[in-house]
Amino acid sequence: MPLFITYASYSQSGVQGMVENPSDRADVISGLLEKAGAKLVAIYMTTGTNDVVLVSETNDGSDAVALGMAVAASGSLSNIETVRAWTSAEFVDIAKKAGGLVGSYTPPGS
Repeated sequence: MPLFITYASYSQSGVQGMVENPSDRADVISGLLEKAGAKLVAIYMTTGTNDVVLVSETNDGSDAVALGMAVAASGSLSNIETVRAWTSAEFVDIAKKAGGLVGSYTPPGS
């Protein structure tokens, strides 16, 4: 299954909830992912721009986006960004494909 990395930040209500009732959210998040047919690979709490970094496997990008939307609707997280991740070996194949397409695109105004 494709890998996706999700970055998110806690909203004020999310921080308030964690401070009032500190808990490990991994089981809750894993359960949500499983409900959507996805799998939790790793979850990290971070400092800086993002509070949460989530690595998951899911069938396609629409599942990953739907999960982010469902969590965003709760109001506890904001600035949710999900990106597709490829291994180095997978990316070599992508670069080869791109090489075969070079010169095939006509820019606007050409």
